[in-house]
Amino acid sequence: MLNETVTNTADTVTRNGKALILAASAIGAGLAMIAGIGPGIGQGYAAGKGAEGVGRQPEAQGDIVRTMLLGAAVAETTGIYGLVVAIILLFANPLVKVFMK
Repeated sequence: MLNETVTNTADTVTRNGKALILAASAIGAGLAMIAGIGPGIGQGYAAGKGAEGVGRQPEAQGDIVRTMLLGAAVAETTGIYGLVVAIILLFANPLVKVFMK
């Protein structure tokens, strides 16, 4: 009888622990997706300033566009990293495997 109680308690703790990890992972994935807001704002601001710069100096269009596209590519990597972290937390959660041994 005592062994059954210990086994049932251990199973309950394991299920509750897994549920807690999955809930925290879902919250973490949501927070990671907030990282997509920054690049969107930054790219919009850069495009606006690039258009403004081309309007003031049309002869420097090539340099302005090249620099703006490089900056947009670097800014976009932040959003992509946030997406990758969110996907890992939701679908390939390594925490469940580590803590639920």
